[in-house]
Amino acid sequence: MEVVIESLIEGAQRAKGTVVVIDVLRAFTSACVAFERGVDHIVMVAEVEEALALRESGAADLCIGEVAGLKPDGFDFGNSPYELSGADLSGKVIAQSTRAGTTGVALAAEVGAERLFAGSLVNAAATARAVAATGAERVTLAAMGAWGTIRSDEDEQCAWYLKNLLGGRRPDPQAVRALVLAGEESQKYHDPAQEQYHPKDLEMATRIDSVDFAIGVERRDGLLVARPIRPA
Repeated sequence: MEVVIESLIEGAQRAKGTVVVIDVLRAFTSACVAFERGVDHIVMVAEVEEALALRESGAADLCIGEVAGLKPDGFDFGNSPYELSGADLSGKVIAQSTRAGTTGVALAAEVGAERLFAGSLVNAAATARAVAATGAERVTLAAMGAWGTIRSDEDEQCAWYLKNLLGGRRPDPQAVRALVLAGEESQKYHDPAQEQYHPKDLEMATRIDSVDFAIGVERRDGLLVARPIRPA
């Protein structure tokens, strides 16, 4: 298995083979929480307007996501795993739009990814098992960073953590967590001037390997539909 790490929007556009799009803070941590809260599936889209149109048409029940870290006008929830952790989402269909994670999924799908996964630190080990089970010859780990334009410690560290797992090595989760917590993006979650970044979001996003499922994304009827995959 050849494992390649790419970064940001340009990296998602170069992705080949089986692709894991990585967004730790916060898109795919939020997606994991949504599935834990009973969501049936998530439709991942790049643009806010796409998510709103899906809800308007009845193809989704709720919209979640962010622009510049803030909940877009008309959305039901922001891009906050902590906010979602208290919501009753049983049986719901969610449309998710974020500047990095879901945009990266849409871009990777456009360039013809053979298989797509949405990864974060909380489901890293499950994602590695699911990817290994595909028998993929080439895997691209696309670390999306902040807004898809600025490299971030949490996504880059998650990519290296996944690469080590896929290589049969045993990286130290606590060492990875310490590096992430020291990173620039993590500091937002302790800044009272940026209330959209709740400290609990950071704490939840750094519970490494706490989720037992990967998130697989497939195109269905023209939509990018995400569902949990529980590998053996």
